[in-house]
Amino acid sequence: MTRPRRESRKVMVGDVQVGGGAPISVQSMTTSKTHDVETSLNEITKLAEAGADIVRVAVPRPEDAEALQSIVEGSPVPIVADIHFNHKYALKAIEANVAKVRLNPGNIGKPEWEAEVLVAAKEAGIPIRIGVNSGSLEKDILDKYGYPQPEALYESAMRHVEICAASGFEDLIISVKHSDVYFMIQAYKLLAERTDFPLHLGVTESGSLNTGTIKSSIGIGGLLAQGIGDTIRVSLAADSVHEVEAGHQILKSLRLGRPGVNVIACPTCGRLTGNLFTIVEEVEQAIKERKFEKDLNVALMGCAVNGPGEAAGADLGVSLGRGRAHLFKKGEIVRTVPEAEIVSAVLTAIEEW
Repeated sequence: MTRPRRESRKVMVGDVQVGGGAPISVQSMTTSKTHDVETSLNEITKLAEAGADIVRVAVPRPEDAEALQSIVEGSPVPIVADIHFNHKYALKAIEANVAKVRLNPGNIGKPEWEAEVLVAAKEAGIPIRIGVNSGSLEKDILDKYGYPQPEALYESAMRHVEICAASGFEDLIISVKHSDVYFMIQAYKLLAERTDFPLHLGVTESGSLNTGTIKSSIGIGGLLAQGIGDTIRVSLAADSVHEVEAGHQILKSLRLGRPGVNVIACPTCGRLTGNLFTIVEEVEQAIKERKFEKDLNVALMGCAVNGPGEAAGADLGVSLGRGRAHLFKKGEIVRTVPEAEIVSAVLTAIEEW
């Protein structure tokens, strides 16, 4: 079955293509102060090692804007400058050769300031992400709709698009993030239906590692399953590395991400034999550490009922019995291993695949 994919225009963020049929990229944002260059670069490196394709940094102060060039020069991945209201910081970011500026041009004051930033970005070949959030809509739009409805987010985004178009600037990526997952999905669907700009997906203010991952998986995953979305950020009130890990897991669940091992495990029931939970945890941790680049489905099943029968579609796996497990490949049992050797047997089978 062919998976749907919305057609969008191509935008280059440094050397990462967003839209135009490119693989969906994963983003995150640093929590460190940008002017603390060493700490910021350490965090960016950790995010890159976790699989971040693009990293955004906040620029709320003059010293942050001054630090951007050093950040860009030392980063292993493209850097996005996150700027609100201050056009001078945007100009500094463009001078520093950031890969993208996150800026809503209608929020920086005078029309001549808007034009100055857009002309500078166009000349430098630097794209802009228009980022509309449910908590920061313009007063007149909020008064019109009474609440951050999907139509309100869409109208706000298009207002900024029109400002860009007036200056001949169309190298844009758009996001319309909402803390309400249902409204977030509907807002992005409006953009997907009415424009061809690449879309940056995310649920804003989604919450902790647990609840935020669930909300983001529903919102981002639901749109990706319909072919909508070109780059994603899972926003969590947690270590930024978890955002990247969750983003890749969402992509992997939909078989949209980079190659990697996908673990399937059966649910809890009274038929369970052996210590399946520990086995699953150890296998997943080892897969994460070894960073396998093999596109495999590995099934870890707790009984004969959920063994090769229900997991016949998996590439390889095990089904537990009393003190042992059957190791199977493509639904066929190839050998039996003692329970104490299950984890090593699975990892060896992955390595030898």
